[in-house]
Amino acid sequence: MKGLKDNKALATLDAEGLRKELSKANQDLYVLKMKHLANELKETHLLKAHKSYVARLNTYLKGI
Repeated sequence: MKGLKDNKALATLDAEGLRKELSKANQDLYVLKMKHLANELKETHLLKAHKSYVARLNTYLKGI
């Protein structure tokens, strides 16, 4: 998916890079949620993908 990095790319990031990526992912998730509430989001599967991505980033940050 566009904008979401795979596990290999995430494993190479340092703590600061992961925090920046997490911040960006949270902003993207917020925008998707607002679009979904306004009935403007056609690809609702992106919500689940972004939630999982945020959880994955948090898991990587816990490991550092």
